[in-house]
Amino acid sequence: MTKDFYEEFQEGSSKLWKQKIQVDLKGADYNETLVWKTNEGIDVKPFYHADEFTSFLSGPKSKASNWRIAEEIDVTSITAANSKALNATAKGAEAIIFNLLDDSLDLSKLVSGIDFKKVEVIINCQCLSKRLKEQVNTLQEANNDTISIHCDIIHNLAKSGNWHKDLKIDHSYFEAIIENTKSLSVDLTTYQNAGATMIQQLAYGLAHANEYLNHFDNDSYNELKKDLDVTFTVAVGANYFFEIAKIRALRKLWSLVAQEYNVKTNCTIVAKPSKRNKTIYDYNVNMLRTTTECMSAILGGADIVSNMPYDALYHKSNDFGDRIARNQLLILKHESYFNKVNNPAEGAYYIESLTEQLAEKALKLFKDIEANGGFLAQLKNGKIQQKIKETAAKEQSAFNSNKISLVGTNKHPNPNDRMKDELEKHPFLEIKSRKTLIEPIIEKRLAEALEQNRLKDE
Repeated sequence: MTKDFYEEFQEGSSKLWKQKIQVDLKGADYNETLVWKTNEGIDVKPFYHADEFTSFLSGPKSKASNWRIAEEIDVTSITAANSKALNATAKGAEAIIFNLLDDSLDLSKLVSGIDFKKVEVIINCQCLSKRLKEQVNTLQEANNDTISIHCDIIHNLAKSGNWHKDLKIDHSYFEAIIENTKSLSVDLTTYQNAGATMIQQLAYGLAHANEYLNHFDNDSYNELKKDLDVTFTVAVGANYFFEIAKIRALRKLWSLVAQEYNVKTNCTIVAKPSKRNKTIYDYNVNMLRTTTECMSAILGGADIVSNMPYDALYHKSNDFGDRIARNQLLILKHESYFNKVNNPAEGAYYIESLTEQLAEKALKLFKDIEANGGFLAQLKNGKIQQKIKETAAKEQSAFNSNKISLVGTNKHPNPNDRMKDELEKHPFLEIKSRKTLIEPIIEKRLAEALEQNRLKDE
């Protein structure tokens, strides 16, 4: 085709397109008819145009081609966890995330036989003690820093309502681990799983990280800060394009904050599917949900993606569920070629606009949190918990009124579906009466009440 052919067509500006749409609406209001507002307060327009962007957002670029397939393993037995890790890596896993629940276990045996040249190993410390600190030091020295140690004491406080031991002891062990590993971990998953909006997740994640940066912001930690590697762990929900934008916004926001503290502006993002929209009825739909959520994570630029087995809510860990979850990622990577394009969302006007709006609104909320005492202060006075409960209640109300649909649960349910005899573990929120320092942030699925009623009627 010649250049003359293209010159026959008039270039349409966003103003001309809007005028054309307005004519076709025949008097109906453009904003009321076609523009919808999300829970994040973002206006979603019917179209986006290049002339609305003077330039695309500045900041670090994501490299989707480098993302790694991870398998997450809860460690209750060293032998079983090690065997499961070796099996997973033999069948395609490129990273292993060990969730360490018991500090008395021998970490050297946990990673025995793993080829660190091919497989990234992350140990997520969900317990904390002097013995664990000593084991981490020994493990790091023996493996030349090839193992990442994630230790997030603020996440434990937010989720459980208590420190592991107490504030002073936790900080002492935490500092020793960070100084040895040069790795800082910030877990945002509880905020999403409890019902926080994306803007809240981003702002709370930044404020959460900022508490650590403030703690290390003095001359005695200058060398540590220079070498500090920061990892964010995020939960990805069902809002496909918004979740892509959320991860991109997180990377850009971190770059802004990191510059203020003179630490590395790049970060690692570990992503996993949300629990909030998963169901026990018509459970195979969970595979569709986790597939699109993993796609959002990859396109958004997550570095490591860990999938959730479709039956994880009601079955104990099993080979079949784990294999299906792993295969979903293998198909995305090796058959759908989701590892062939760097920063695939760049230049998509809609996603660029969402990224910019999410980042701007999250940054505004972050500044408000810092101006009012900081994240820990607002956790302790219950403001963070209250804000999440308010947004979660709105989302729950929308689900209860069928404005939010979960296929097989509140939309097109199968009345013959029976689950009572399938439950190997309790899939619902359990409230245990205990004394806590602060009100914990409670994770809860949207479908729980409906599922409990259906189970009663079986």
